[in-house]
Amino acid sequence: MTDAVPTGERPDRVPYRTIREWAGDERPRERLLEHGPGVLADAELLAILLRTGRKGENVVDLARRLLETLGGLRGLVRADAASLQTVDGLGPAKAAELAAALELGRRVHAIDPGEQPPLLRPEAVFALLGPRLLGKTREEFYALPLDTKGRLLGGVAPVSGGSVSAVTIRPAETFRQAIMLEATSVILAHNHPSGDPRPSAQDVEVTRELIAAGELLDIEVLDHVVIGAKGFVSLRREGLAFRA
Repeated sequence: MTDAVPTGERPDRVPYRTIREWAGDERPRERLLEHGPGVLADAELLAILLRTGRKGENVVDLARRLLETLGGLRGLVRADAASLQTVDGLGPAKAAELAAALELGRRVHAIDPGEQPPLLRPEAVFALLGPRLLGKTREEFYALPLDTKGRLLGGVAPVSGGSVSAVTIRPAETFRQAIMLEATSVILAHNHPSGDPRPSAQDVEVTRELIAAGELLDIEVLDHVVIGAKGFVSLRREGLAFRA
C-alpha cells in the first residue's frame, strides 16, 4: 500500500527552489568558476547572462523556457532584442544584454588572430563572413576592398542592409570604401536569410552591373559569394555573371 499524496500535489513534481537555495556546486556561476564553461548546459550558460529569474521561476528554468520558446540555440541566435522581449520574464534590460552578448559572440568568432589571409578563394570569404552573418534575418551586402595581394583593406562593414529577401545596391555606395582605400579589387558577398545560398536571377544581374561599374573605376570585381546557413556559392566558380 502506497503513501497517500496530499490533494493538489504531484508525486513526480520537483519542489520549486530559488537559485540561492541550491547547493554551491549546483549553481551555474559557481560551477563555471570551478570547472570552466564547457561543463555547463546551454540553459545554465544562458542563466548566467540572465542573472535573475522571476517570482515562481528561477533563472535556470527561465533560461530553459526561453530556449524552448525560441527553438534552441539556433532560434536564440536569430532573435533580436524586440523578439526577445515577447518572452515572459524578459524586459528591455535582459533583452538588450542578451542581444549584445550574441553580437559579441559573432564578432569574436570572426576575429583572425594572425595576419589577415588573402581572400582570393570563396572559402576564405565564407570563413570571414559566415560567423558574422550567422542568424541574421535580413540580407547584408558587402564589398570587401583588397590590396594587390588579395588582402582585406580596412574593416568589415556592410554596404547596405535590406529586407528579408532583398537589398538595395548602388554602385556609388558599393565602391565608396574601395576608392577611399585605393583598393585594386573587391569581393562582393551577401547572405540569404533563408539559409539557401543558391543565387537568384537578381543576384546574377546585379553582379553583372557591378562588374561593369568596377571596370569603369579600374577596380576589378573578383567574385560574388552568396552565404547561406551552412555553406556558400561562388558566382565566379559557377560561371555566373563572370566571363570565362
